[in-house]
Amino acid sequence: MHGNLRPFGPTGVQLAPIGQGTWYIDRSNRAAAIAALRRGLDLGMTHIDTAEMYGDAEPLVAEAIAGRRDEVFLVSKVLPSNASRSGTIVACDRSLQRLKTDRLDCYLLHWRGQYRLADTVAAFEQLVAAGKILSWGVSNFDAGDLRELLKVAGPGKIACNQVLYHLRERAIEHAVIPWCEAHGVAVTAYSPFGHDEFPAPRSAEGRVLQSIADRHGATPRQVALAFLTRRPSVFAIPKAADPVHAAENAAAGSLRLSADDLEAIDQAFPRGPEPASLPML
Repeated sequence: MHGNLRPFGPTGVQLAPIGQGTWYIDRSNRAAAIAALRRGLDLGMTHIDTAEMYGDAEPLVAEAIAGRRDEVFLVSKVLPSNASRSGTIVACDRSLQRLKTDRLDCYLLHWRGQYRLADTVAAFEQLVAAGKILSWGVSNFDAGDLRELLKVAGPGKIACNQVLYHLRERAIEHAVIPWCEAHGVAVTAYSPFGHDEFPAPRSAEGRVLQSIADRHGATPRQVALAFLTRRPSVFAIPKAADPVHAAENAAAGSLRLSADDLEAIDQAFPRGPEPASLPML
């Protein structure tokens, strides 16, 4: 079961540090993927993230949460190409229909596009007023984008920033996490195992993770998730395509790494210099 719940930005909702992602989940065995999401819910991973861009993921999530909607903190995203003031409303209604629900707990702008932030924010606020979304946030925003967004939206409105974050990609530690922490915005790590690039067991980095895992009776992937969510502002949304992986992810929520563990990981996976632009997948 999960460890401590933590506040998700300004929403007032307490969530486990580990949630459930659904990118590419529609390419998995459908029955196993649905079973994985349900197992995750059973184990306290109530934060389920999806997007209109993720192919058939929204209908799959709808099936997984049928009869359990009130347990779920449900997040979806609008594509930048749809994020005009009227387009955002239409896209949200479409997502609600595909998810078979009357509301999203949080709705995100997937990345920054050509529409003015003021228009997207106005649509988000209209959706909040209508009860169709309970909060809103963004994805793939760097600190400069967030500063601009704050000027448009005002304080206490941005629920989260969902960004690429894994052991080999720690760019958000430079400016994004500090900014979000200073402004009470949750950080959600997507692709927390990297995209098909988790350290091989026999690699030097893999051996570091395994030795830490052995000390805690854990797995290397659990160690990675515990490291990424070591700060109370950060949540992670790994995808699990079967119930066994879902249970493994959930158990990472109660893993506490020591200062020595954190230092060993920091040395094995140095964060590197701050990049000119925020990495994203």
